Amino acid sequence: MTSVLVSLACGLVVFGCGHLEGWDGEASVREVMRDQEKAWDRGDIPGFMVGYDEKVCFISPKGSTCGRDSVTARYLRSYPDQRAMGDLEFGIGEVLPAGKDHAWCTGTWKLHRSTDTVAGGFSLLWVRTAQGWRILRDHTY
Repeated sequence: MTSVLVSLACGLVVFGCGHLEGWDGEASVREVMRDQEKAWDRGDIPGFMVGYDEKVCFISPKGSTCGRDSVTARYLRSYPDQRAMGDLEFGIGEVLPAGKDHAWCTGTWKLHRSTDTVAGGFSLLWVRTAQGWRILRDHTY
């Protein structure tokens, strides 16, 4: 009997994490990511960074950087001009609620540049703030 109750509880937790009645985050997250693509393609890193929370941590194979100012500085060093930035393309796989004010988003990214195309994936933890939905954790690979 105990194992049945544990299985039922686990099932409710798993089901509950993927659906939240009245949750409106998916459209907002997708809109912020569209705005980020547009800003990137204009060569506007500060505009791209509007989608990030002040307390963001960016985690990649090269290490971790925390704080929006530090993450912005990292992007500016890595992408010093429009040519290095290229054209950004996100492939959003899914946006799932993680409570009323948080969401997980997974997907892919590609940078189409004149000399090459680089690509990878991401997992983003989003938070709803007074300014709208913002990325709190960015795991990019």
